[in-house]
Amino acid sequence: MKPTLQTTSHILMVRPAHFGYNEETALNNAFQTMDESLSPKEIHLQAVREFDVFVEKLRSVGVDVIVVEDTHTPVKPDAIFPNNWVTFHEDGRVVTYSMNAPTRRLERREDVLELLSTHFQQGAHLRFEHYEEMGMYLEGTGSLILDRPNQIAYACL
Repeated sequence: MKPTLQTTSHILMVRPAHFGYNEETALNNAFQTMDESLSPKEIHLQAVREFDVFVEKLRSVGVDVIVVEDTHTPVKPDAIFPNNWVTFHEDGRVVTYSMNAPTRRLERREDVLELLSTHFQQGAHLRFEHYEEMGMYLEGTGSLILDRPNQIAYACL
């Protein structure tokens, strides 16, 4: 394996408008659990505080963080995870993915892609959304780590 530093200078983050437990996605998401020790509002407020602290920490070390505000409607509890619906590639390709949960499909936002196209040169846009109609889903990199130089993918199965 080639030892290489694999970092990025640019990160897209979506500030949550309604972060919280999503019954629809909890069925097949081992990372999601119901926390009844806090109210849904407290959970959301804590997530927003943690989000803002993380943005500042990244910026303090020179990372260009592009923050997009989630829309208030429709409600999308998982919108903070854009890496499931879109990925951006070194050659400029943009890939949008088919999503299993209907609430997750609402997270795809053309306005976000348009905003990013004003900052970065974008190449081909590969769209996999049409697979949803066939019941086929390939979400982005939510539980996937890509080691591109060594052509290895680490996945949480």
